[in-house]
Amino acid sequence: MTNTPQLTTDVVIVGSGAAGLTLALTLANHCHVTVLSKGPLTEGSTMYAQGGIAAVFDKEDSVESHVEDTLAAGGGLCDRDAVHYTASNAKTCMKWLIEQGVPFDMDKNALGKERYHLTREGGHSHRRILHAADATGKAVQTTLIDRVKEHENILLLERYNAIDLITDEKLNNTGKRCHGLYVWNRITEQVEIISARFVALATGGASKVYLYTSNPDVSSGDGIAMAWRAGCRVANMEFNQFHPTSLYHPELQNFLITEAMRGEGAYLKRPDGSRFMPDFDERAELAPRDVVARAIDYEMKRLGANCVYLDISHKDKNFIIDHFPTIYAKCLSVGLDITKEAIPVVPAAHYTCGGVMTDFNGKTDLDNLYAIGEVAYTGLHGANRMASNSLLECIVFAQAAAKDIMAKLNSEHNAPNIPNWDESRVTNSDEEIVITHNWHELRLFMWDYVGIVRTTKRLERALRRIELLQQEIDEYYTNFRVSNNLLELRNLVQVSELIIRSALERKESRGLHYTLDYPNQTENPTPTVLHKNASA
Repeated sequence: MTNTPQLTTDVVIVGSGAAGLTLALTLANHCHVTVLSKGPLTEGSTMYAQGGIAAVFDKEDSVESHVEDTLAAGGGLCDRDAVHYTASNAKTCMKWLIEQGVPFDMDKNALGKERYHLTREGGHSHRRILHAADATGKAVQTTLIDRVKEHENILLLERYNAIDLITDEKLNNTGKRCHGLYVWNRITEQVEIISARFVALATGGASKVYLYTSNPDVSSGDGIAMAWRAGCRVANMEFNQFHPTSLYHPELQNFLITEAMRGEGAYLKRPDGSRFMPDFDERAELAPRDVVARAIDYEMKRLGANCVYLDISHKDKNFIIDHFPTIYAKCLSVGLDITKEAIPVVPAAHYTCGGVMTDFNGKTDLDNLYAIGEVAYTGLHGANRMASNSLLECIVFAQAAAKDIMAKLNSEHNAPNIPNWDESRVTNSDEEIVITHNWHELRLFMWDYVGIVRTTKRLERALRRIELLQQEIDEYYTNFRVSNNLLELRNLVQVSELIIRSALERKESRGLHYTLDYPNQTENPTPTVLHKNASA
C-alpha cells in the first residue's frame, strides 16, 4: 500500500463561504489554519445571497423586536436563547464585517448625515437589513477572500472534496474525538489526509437534493452527511426552505429574485394579472417565505400554470435600477425589462433549516469538531428561516467557535497515527452513467414526493427508493475509486434519507413542513432529533 500524502495543521475548515472564512480570519493571528474549498473559493451559497444581513442599527428598532420577529417566523420551534444570542451579537458582527471592508450601502438622514441604508424583508417589523445593493453575499464573499489571501497563517486549498472525518471510532480508539479527515484532491485525483487539532464543518446546506434549487452545485450536504456517519446527531432536517421567487426562464436557471423586492413593494400576480397574496395572508407579499411559497404552489397547481409573476414595474424606473441592479441586468440579458414587465417566478429549494446539532460555540457531539453556518442546527431558525438571518448566523457562530478554539489552543494534544487510505481493492469505474442516472432519479423523486406539500404515502415511497439507491451507491463506493460525483451523490442520498425520516416523524404541519395527512399543528412542539444509533 502506498503512503497517503498527509498535511498537519492546527485547524482545518471545510468550506469557504461566510462562516468558514470568518472563522479562518478570526483564528489566523493565533494558529495555522487550512481552508478547503470544493471548487473555486467563490463557488458557495454566500456568493449568491442577494438580500442582506439583519442587525439592529435603527434607534426605533430593538434586539427584542428582532427576537420576536424571528420567533414568529420560526413557527414555534426556535430556541429563544439561540435567537437572542444571535440577535444580540448581530451589531458587533456587522461592525466586524465593516472593518474587513464590506461596502454596505449608505444613505443620508434628514440632516444630511451619512448612515447605513436599511431595507426591510418578509417577517421583519422594522427596516434592519444591511445590504450591498442586491448582491450582499458577493460583497461579503469577495471582501473576506481578499482578507484571507493576505494572511500568511491561512492555507487555501481549492478543488478538494472532504470524504470522511477521522474519529477515535474510525481509529478503533476509545473516546469521541475528531482528529482530521480524508480528502480527495480533485486536481491530482488522489486521496490525502489532513491531520488537525480542530475540525470545523462550514459546508453549507443540501438543497441540491431537489430538482429545482437556487443553490450552486456544491450544496450537496457533505458536512451533514459526514457528521452523521461519524455519530453526530442531526435535527429538524424536515424543514427545507423553498425560496418563493426563483426566475422561471430556460436561459437563467437557479437565479433568485431577492425577497427585498417584495419588501420594496413588488406584487405577486396570477397569469391574468390579479394579485393573490392578500387572499392567503393579511401580510400579503410580506408574509414569511413558507406562506408565500405554499400560496404560489397552490395557485400554480390550481391554475395549471408553469409560473406566477412578480411585478415591480409600477415603481419608478430609476428606483428599480438603483435598488436591484444585478436583477435588472440579469433579466435584461434575456430580454426581460423588469421596469416595464412582470418577472416569471417559481419556488425553488433554497435553505436547509436543520443540520448538525451544536451548542452556542458551534461544538458538535464529537470533541474538537465544530459546525457553523447552514450545515449546523443552532436552534435559531426553528420551522422556517427568516430572511437575512442566515449570513448573520454564519458570522455570529463562526466568531463564537473561534473563541472556543482559541481557549483550547494551549491544551495538550497527542496526534494519533492515521492509517493510509486503502485503494488496494478498488478499480476505476467504467460505468459513470450509474452515478448520473441515480443523481437525476434522486432529485426528481425528492422534488415530487418530499417537496413543498407532502403526504405520508409520498414520503414512504421516497424512503423505499432511497434504500435501493443506498445499496447501489454503497456497492459502487466499495468497488471503485472515488470521484467528485460519487462523493456528492453518496452524501446527497444520506441527507435525503435524514430529510425523509425527519418528515415522517413530524405528525403535524408546521412552518416549512406541510403534510396533507396532518394539516393541523400539535401543542408543545419539539425539534426532530435523529441519532445514528437509534435510526436503524
